[in-house]
Amino acid sequence: MSASAAHQDDPYHLDPAAVQEAPTGWGQSLKHLGPGLILSASIVGSGELIATTTLGAKAGFALLWMVIFSTFVKVAVQVELARWTISTGQPALTGYNKLGPHVAGIGWINLLWALMALSKVLQMGGVIGGTAIAFSILLPLGGPPMEATSITIWTVIVALGSIALLWSNSYSLIEKGATALVVIFSLVTIAIALGLPFTPYAYGMDDLATGLALTIPVGAIGAAIAMFGITGVGADELTFYTYWCVEKGYARHVGPNDGSEAWKRRARGWIRVMYKDAFVSWCIYTFGTLAFFIMGAAVLNPQGLVPQGNEMITSLSRMYTDTLGEWAGILFLIGAIAVLGSTLWAAVPSWSRMYVNLFAVMGMLDWHDPAQRLRWIRGFTIGLPLVWGVAYLFVRSPVLMIQIGGAATGVFLLAAVVAVWHLRQTETDPAIRGGTVFNALLGVSSVAIVLLGAYTGLSVFGVV
Repeated sequence: MSASAAHQDDPYHLDPAAVQEAPTGWGQSLKHLGPGLILSASIVGSGELIATTTLGAKAGFALLWMVIFSTFVKVAVQVELARWTISTGQPALTGYNKLGPHVAGIGWINLLWALMALSKVLQMGGVIGGTAIAFSILLPLGGPPMEATSITIWTVIVALGSIALLWSNSYSLIEKGATALVVIFSLVTIAIALGLPFTPYAYGMDDLATGLALTIPVGAIGAAIAMFGITGVGADELTFYTYWCVEKGYARHVGPNDGSEAWKRRARGWIRVMYKDAFVSWCIYTFGTLAFFIMGAAVLNPQGLVPQGNEMITSLSRMYTDTLGEWAGILFLIGAIAVLGSTLWAAVPSWSRMYVNLFAVMGMLDWHDPAQRLRWIRGFTIGLPLVWGVAYLFVRSPVLMIQIGGAATGVFLLAAVVAVWHLRQTETDPAIRGGTVFNALLGVSSVAIVLLGAYTGLSVFGVV
């Protein structure tokens, strides 16, 4: 295939011949939604199943307000970064690298991103480990389900399976798989959470009111900080959302900015489609997050069960067996595999793209060469699951590994906010910026993220 032919199909190449008017209304826009579903697949996973449920088990209903706040407060920053991407056709790490100072050609925000990526090795290792444990309990191989042999075998199977399933890195495959995984487990989990009032673990309006009191119980601060970093849109997710917006075709349909009124009209139209996509995603992961938290608070907390180490899956299964009966244990294991698998399904191709983009801004490859970019992405599609699997086999504590990744994500949110405001002021066409209400929400979201991110950083270093 010639270079020109390759560019015709490359979503990262803004070809004037590929411009397309945006659909209007929800009915016409539905088939153009998708990046948010991949985002939801990542979010409705390790954060919700493990970190949020653990927080509910530890703090009871007291931190319900933090769950809602965590999912809501970051959306405006996510949308603003995606607005810049749609108008320029550039992914996040390309934008991050425009902020100095630089060290060996790498901007300080991308250096922080690299540090976060190292901590995410632990988080994603925890996801692979949690998935392997669920498989091992469901079908032990080589020994008892909770012993090293069976878990190790399943860890290898999960890592290799991820590579095989995601090797093609086809956007449509990733979107369809993410959608299926999210729908299956979200419906089951939300149904069970809504059914809790009819079981011995019923909760009432008094419990919900207590959870909205804006307090943090003693001993739950660390878990709350990790949850803020990992639930809702984290720094990694608002970053990789930009890649999926490009690959869905939003930026390509807008076309290169020629300053015309037609371009501004198309840009506003496709940004409205992105708004709808982000809204649907927010609804999915907010209800999913609330469901997991309520189950942890209503079922695990009264029994003093807090998911820890390799017993995490068995502790969490009590949410189902105690409310539906022993038969629900198998249902839970299948659901746990689906929800943790959804995180892997979204994370492997997303992190592969971000790593390759980082190496591209370092000058190690040409990001705008589609064939070369795909080769590098496939290389990381092989390498990342293997590294994550090895990390789990060394640490073997999924809850701790995921909470460490969540805390690091909270710190990086600070840098992401700085980048969003810089790109907004310097590169986003003023004609397509948000209105008064959105800008106010962006300001509030930014301040909240900065304050909580700063607190996270100070906590890490023992200052507070």
